Amino acid sequence: MPLYEYQCPQCGENFDKIVRFSEADKMPVCPNCGAENTKKKISAGAFLGSASNGGSSTASRPVSSPFT
Repeated sequence: MPLYEYQCPQCGENFDKIVRFSEADKMPVCPNCGAENTKKKISAGAFLGSASNGGSSTASRPVSSPFT
């Protein structure tokens, strides 16, 4: 299951959530304020994975994590 990043436009909370592929289009409730209109963010991994790199995969290059 993939990990998605979300942001709440109501309180500004940023949070991560592991989501089943079958539920990827559903937006989770904000854990901070309970708002239901959260937005999926474009993560650094998704951004780096879609960058033009001459046809090579980003999987072969180490990517530093902001969580380590």
